[in-house]
Amino acid sequence: MSKTRILTGITTSGTPHLGNYVGAIRPALASAGATDVENFYFLADLHSLIKAQDPAKTQRSTLEIAATWLACGLDPDKAWFYRQSDIPEITELTWLLTCVAGKGILNRAHAYKAAVDKNRAEGEDDDAGITAGLFMYPVLMAADIVLFNAHKVPVGRDQIQHIEMARDFGQRFNHVYGKDHFVLPEAVIDEQVATLPGLDGRKMSKSYDNTIPLFAPRGELKKLIAGIVTDSRAPGEPKDTEGSALFQLYQAFASKEETAAFAQAFADGIGWGDAKQRLFERIDAEIAPLREKYEALMAKPAEIEAILRDGAARLRALHATPALVRLREAVGLRDLSAIAAVEAKAAKKDADALPAFKQYRDADGKFYFKLVQGERVLLQSVGFDSPRDAGQRVASIKNGALDAEMTDFALGEGVGSDEVNAALAAFVAAALEGEGGQA
Repeated sequence: MSKTRILTGITTSGTPHLGNYVGAIRPALASAGATDVENFYFLADLHSLIKAQDPAKTQRSTLEIAATWLACGLDPDKAWFYRQSDIPEITELTWLLTCVAGKGILNRAHAYKAAVDKNRAEGEDDDAGITAGLFMYPVLMAADIVLFNAHKVPVGRDQIQHIEMARDFGQRFNHVYGKDHFVLPEAVIDEQVATLPGLDGRKMSKSYDNTIPLFAPRGELKKLIAGIVTDSRAPGEPKDTEGSALFQLYQAFASKEETAAFAQAFADGIGWGDAKQRLFERIDAEIAPLREKYEALMAKPAEIEAILRDGAARLRALHATPALVRLREAVGLRDLSAIAAVEAKAAKKDADALPAFKQYRDADGKFYFKLVQGERVLLQSVGFDSPRDAGQRVASIKNGALDAEMTDFALGEGVGSDEVNAALAAFVAAALEGEGGQA
């Protein structure tokens, strides 16, 4: 039985905080022990270069994030754990996908559109200060995913579009090169995963400078929690759990029973100082053992480097390098000495193949069909606005409308109408016999 592949990328920018732990690390590791799942965890250091261009910070963040995942329980012997930049096949595949990716789709990427909108609001040129890296980010992300034929990718709602783009690029590549080279991934949204508030009550984010570092020393953790913004209600006054950053943080670390008891304490008028102390003790109880492991790992960066390099080397040997050999062959980056054999094989394959209609959606968003025999294109349509319109035209051709006015399709290069009529007759015969002719 094949395993479901789940791929999780972690951008190496900044120091991990409690929001990263609750929203990404803890839920991602929850499936690590399942026997029917193959997990891929990688440090997205190439992605980080889009925003972070301080080499020392990039290096430090990579170390901190790798140590964090290992300290939180990632076992590199039971899951793939690697650094993105250690897999050169990812960047090569990025180019192969770039050559089939529609620019119109990339124009609609949220991050790029937001940057353009900001420039317009400030009276700047649309693309002022926008790098090609930001624009091409979705293609690199697609390569991360489809290289290993990941089935599922856990993401936040703001990342769903990138998974849809990965599906589009993979599907387009499959169509252009005539085979299911890539599995089309699915986005996984866990509605149960909490989004933690930060020190000021807004979403915990480095962008807001309101984070609580995951492995802050005990004294610093207590001080940061003491600084969480609360209202002015005094001890003895009932307090609302709704909208309370303190309560939401506590709930993310506590059991149902502990959460219920804390809610009752709010109703009974617990003082904010006492509430913050209870929150500190609850968080520290879970984090303290992990903090000890983290500090030990941070003291041995060479060991972390060895773990990452070993993971990448094994992954390349088993998956990435063989995959690129197949993909290079598929796109025609081939050994020239074998060209005669390849052409003879292709000619025989075309001659033996049954005609078939292929319907598809192209990068321009329109729907097309073509009649093919092997690799030869016998008929090629223009674009239709809907799949229904394209399907109806295919049906009319099957029913003998080839000799009608050819305004919405054209014969393939070097193909005559007699050859197409013969192919259509073979298509109909095969369909009646149940041997092929599938649209």
